[in-house]
Amino acid sequence: MADLRSNFIGIKSPNPFWLASASPTDKAYNVERAFEAGWGGVVWKTLGSEGPPVVNVNGPRYGAIWGADRRLLGLNNIELITDRDLQTNLREMKQVKMRWPDRALVASIMVPCVEEEWKAILPLVEETGADGIELNFGCPHGMSERGMGAAVGQVPEYIEMVVRWCKQYTRMPVITKLTPNITDIRHPARAAHAGGTDAVSLINTINSITSVDLDSFSPEPSIDGKGSHGGYCGPAVKPIALNMVAEIARDPETQGLPISGIGGVTTWRDAAEFLALGAGNVQVCTAAMTYGFKVVQEMIAGLEGWMDEKGHRRLDDIIGRATPNVTDWKYLNLNYIAKARIDQELCIKCGRCYIACEDTSHQAITAMVDGVRHFQVLEEECVGCNLCVNVCPVAGCITMEPLAVGEVDQRTGQPVLPDYANWTTHPNNPSARVAAE
Repeated sequence: MADLRSNFIGIKSPNPFWLASASPTDKAYNVERAFEAGWGGVVWKTLGSEGPPVVNVNGPRYGAIWGADRRLLGLNNIELITDRDLQTNLREMKQVKMRWPDRALVASIMVPCVEEEWKAILPLVEETGADGIELNFGCPHGMSERGMGAAVGQVPEYIEMVVRWCKQYTRMPVITKLTPNITDIRHPARAAHAGGTDAVSLINTINSITSVDLDSFSPEPSIDGKGSHGGYCGPAVKPIALNMVAEIARDPETQGLPISGIGGVTTWRDAAEFLALGAGNVQVCTAAMTYGFKVVQEMIAGLEGWMDEKGHRRLDDIIGRATPNVTDWKYLNLNYIAKARIDQELCIKCGRCYIACEDTSHQAITAMVDGVRHFQVLEEECVGCNLCVNVCPVAGCITMEPLAVGEVDQRTGQPVLPDYANWTTHPNNPSARVAAE
């Protein structure tokens, strides 16, 4: 059986599934229930400075986006960091770590961008026996307006400065949590790396308004007729998170920097994709809030089953395996040609492929053949875009089949060439023409 034990920057856990810092990790009761369900670790809900805790709203805190079947696709969250007293959190963290020594317990921290504030809180956290700290530079609402969270995460110089303070004042491993609300994720990652961070975690939530009540004209969630932007999370953000993880994993300046992947992990397959793109473990929140803590049991069983089936014995066998296959568009092989194929036995004749192609793409699918409703690809028009594959409601009905070397592409009348060729050398590329001259 595959070994799911994780050793992330020296923090050991029985599996790579951690709960992310959020409502599910706000107190000992929740965390112990999570550990009983099988979670390998938790990042405790973000701690603030000593003194009066933050104040959260007393009305709705979440907006939502649903699919047609009412499945939750995304949550917009306006909740802030923990509103419980610092000492209460620290006491419970210490108790939980003593009861569950084999589980990872990491403290998320957010205090003002002042050296003395960080210097003061780090020893207090260290006394709990926590395995590490996560610097919350990602929260996009409420706290960012006070100069914390994403307000720090959007300024690489601030990131490097605070990371250096933390590395100076604590023995604990430092994980720097990055905001996705930035143009290029590589810059904050490089800054954290330069400051000496042991790892980065990403993504935090995305700035958003999920909906507007068209009777009250208030954004949701509505607090006394007013709404605010919040942090968007859940399955809908996974593609954004995967791209940002891959960008850091393949950046020469941060190559080898450990990554904790966050963003829309709902199934074992989601987790495997993050690992394959370079994450050393994953953090989960929305899936637990939607399905409960026992969802991790399906994740564990699914990942074990897939690894056994594929012959992967350890997590290290899959971590980063997909990273070398992520490239810039300009390096994609322009001599690779594929065409859509429709399996007539599986086709239910709904016509989605036809109307999508006819109205919005390349008019490469028939609707009628010899007076009969029949959907067939016209290879002389098909550019291989695969829109039809994605709109078809029947899995496996439409597939993309690559043309063999030497086979004639009916659209261009040219044979498929064996040579690799990309945009950097293409004759239509002005830069390539200049280089040739």
